[in-house]
Amino acid sequence: YALLSYQTCWLKSHYPAEFMAAVLSADMDNTDKVVVLIEDCHRMSMEVLPPDINRSIYKFSVPTDSQVLYGLGAIKGVGQAALEGIIEERSLNGTYKDLYDFCRRVDGRKVNKRVMEALIRSGALDKLGPNRASLMARLQDAIQMAEQSQQNARMGQDDLFGSSTDDDSIAPVDAITVPEWDEEQRLTLEKETLGLYLTGHPINRYVDELRRFTDCPLGDLADLAGTSSGGYMSQKNAKEYKLAGLMIGMRVRKTKTGGKIVSAVLDDRTARIEVRIFEEKFEQYSYLLNKDKLIIVEGKVVYDDYFGGYRITAETIYDITEARQRFAQRLEIKVDEQQAANGFVKELNQVLNPFREGNCPVWINYKKNDVTATLSLGDNWRVQPSDELLSRLTDLTGENQVRVVY
Repeated sequence: YALLSYQTCWLKSHYPAEFMAAVLSADMDNTDKVVVLIEDCHRMSMEVLPPDINRSIYKFSVPTDSQVLYGLGAIKGVGQAALEGIIEERSLNGTYKDLYDFCRRVDGRKVNKRVMEALIRSGALDKLGPNRASLMARLQDAIQMAEQSQQNARMGQDDLFGSSTDDDSIAPVDAITVPEWDEEQRLTLEKETLGLYLTGHPINRYVDELRRFTDCPLGDLADLAGTSSGGYMSQKNAKEYKLAGLMIGMRVRKTKTGGKIVSAVLDDRTARIEVRIFEEKFEQYSYLLNKDKLIIVEGKVVYDDYFGGYRITAETIYDITEARQRFAQRLEIKVDEQQAANGFVKELNQVLNPFREGNCPVWINYKKNDVTATLSLGDNWRVQPSDELLSRLTDLTGENQVRVVY
């Protein structure tokens, strides 16, 4: 065991990318382990590249000394036989040019529509189209055209000029272009197929906003609080913090007295922290405790020597809408003269009306030529500043015209 430990440490130190690719490949069927190992890659300043149908092999691989390329075999819903056929065809006849070329060249009996959808959601086909939503919209037509092409080939038919080739461009498929899925949908579908958020994180869109009312990102907790359990991070001298993250896991265990303690894991991509929720608080906030939901937790933080990490005991829990109502001063909307002249007031009324009876005041910053004026709407127009409201207001006024002021 000592020799094996020495060899393992030596490999990880001198060939970190190769070592991590090998370990990831060995555990690619265990999503939980893959998530932990990819976090190790990030801690080692190593870039984990998303799967690529034209570069990835079945296992994890190493393009450069500081990169690990995601293995196609770690994508959920895609069988080994299908992937081996895809990789073999690529090796024999070159990279896939577009979605139609891919559908035409693979074995449709092994690589069916369900497999292709999983590849699109994972990001493995990103290089074959403008975006994942367009690839999904084009898929059915591409499959039908590929089947027709394969049937014609089996029957010995050519096109009108008798010169059908592998380089033929199929315009109708390429013509279908739709807007990309919003980030939340794209990442959710990515997580369904990869088991983790690889090309982004749902919390990223809230990072600037969370800084206004939380104490620090989870990754900065050690610098802010100190790691010594003998300091104020001990149970005796625990300090209160407001922390935010996605709740990625939760388990319930019974105490010796028959009560319940809930242990959840909060993740903000910079680090993770355990959240301890006692039975009374769990009953109070259970409606917020859903997997992959962003929550803000207020409570005392301690350093747990046994587990070697931080733990926060929840006193108060918010979702993002409740946090805005609790900590925001107002919601500001910028409007110029041109917008106001086109029925803006009526449209604004329609947007705000379903979200009234909240606590957040609404201000209109109106600009005409070089003159600006601020209009504060009455108390009966206070709103619940939810993501849906902010999205609708942005659609109405444009990007960067709406902000929550803390």
